[in-house]
Amino acid sequence: MAEEPGPTEWEFGEPVGVGPWEGDWPADDRYDAALLSDGDRRNVVDAYRYWRRDAVVADLDTRRHDFHVAIENFQHDHNIGTVVRTANAFAARAVHIVGRRRWNRRGAMVTDRYQHVRHHPDMAALLEFATGSGLAVVAVDNTPGASRLETVSLPRRCVLVFGQEGPGLSEDARKQATQVVSIAQFGSTRSINAGVAAGIVMHAWVREHADLDVAW
Repeated sequence: MAEEPGPTEWEFGEPVGVGPWEGDWPADDRYDAALLSDGDRRNVVDAYRYWRRDAVVADLDTRRHDFHVAIENFQHDHNIGTVVRTANAFAARAVHIVGRRRWNRRGAMVTDRYQHVRHHPDMAALLEFATGSGLAVVAVDNTPGASRLETVSLPRRCVLVFGQEGPGLSEDARKQATQVVSIAQFGSTRSINAGVAAGIVMHAWVREHADLDVAW
């Protein structure tokens, strides 16, 4: 199936990306004929220009890291799209939505097309998945007793669990976690935006475990 044309992933009025392929078309079957003909306006790195979407996903599957990301969605959290987009940027193995199945995809900027996203009805189901997959559960919340993210080592194989904006993580998530970490803050606000917090913790994992030689 051909990719959807236009700047839909950018939400800008003017086309972005690259125009039609110049010269002889590549014989590699990862390339999409419609994109080669019309241009590639998607929000993808240059290495994936003109590739079919399924080919991009297949290649990403060979590069994904050993951490998963989970976010609770009991109040239609609008930060989930941002979390998905950031998880895609850091090549998370998968994103897990816990609670309500529906979520606002606007902030994902269409990166959910390239990122594996799974749904779990409740925290018990996520914990069952983590146990069966041999993943440590790292809860992120600024609650008393949490370890400073800046001073601890994150497990290589883990699922990073984030709560909702405002109420934070559920009690089940905190109690069942292998590790609870918080992000050091120095200002007046009680909490950090959930999407921002997820990016900080994912980057901490990348700094500790990722092979930077294969980054774009």
